[in-house]
Amino acid sequence: MDSRRQRQLFIRDSLKALADAGAQGLPVRRPEELAGIDGLVIPGGESTTMSKLAVSFGMLEPLRAFVRAGRPVYGTCAGMIMVADKLLDAREDQETLGGIDMIVRRNAFGRQNESFEAAVEVTGIDGGPVEGVFIRAPWVESIGASVDVLATYGGHTVAVRQGNVLATSFHPELTGDHRIHGFFVDMVRAVTPQGERA
Repeated sequence: MDSRRQRQLFIRDSLKALADAGAQGLPVRRPEELAGIDGLVIPGGESTTMSKLAVSFGMLEPLRAFVRAGRPVYGTCAGMIMVADKLLDAREDQETLGGIDMIVRRNAFGRQNESFEAAVEVTGIDGGPVEGVFIRAPWVESIGASVDVLATYGGHTVAVRQGNVLATSFHPELTGDHRIHGFFVDMVRAVTPQGERA
């Protein structure tokens, strides 16, 4: 499957996960659309391409401002890379939004053909482990003092939170188990009590 088609599936499944969690998901393509949302999900894809597109479409600085303002953001897989303050194994010109004081290693779990699913215990998620889908997944190499580790797998950090920014190495939206998206929706509601748009 090509990366554009795969990203479209990640977006579709993320919107469904948000809907199942009781929130109205809206695709965001232009800077002015950020004003109409209460939280932001950055789904998987190819992080280098996402970085280039954010620059090309004038989204990079508005997205950074959204994060700096303390608005809730959830990044999955490539989205985790996008909310990292620093990257390993990235192109020198790759931009991130920042938001979590962590160093992330891109494609740490291997290439596309080494993708896998695994049960992951996530702090704050009731009901037992979630099934994580790891596709060219990153992992967190190190974190700052303000970052909470929510999950590890194989000795590597795969889910973190700092303030209103949440990130997972894996794709929970692909499994039909939407508890992590529900956790994020609760984060959004905690800062915008009437907010149900992500």
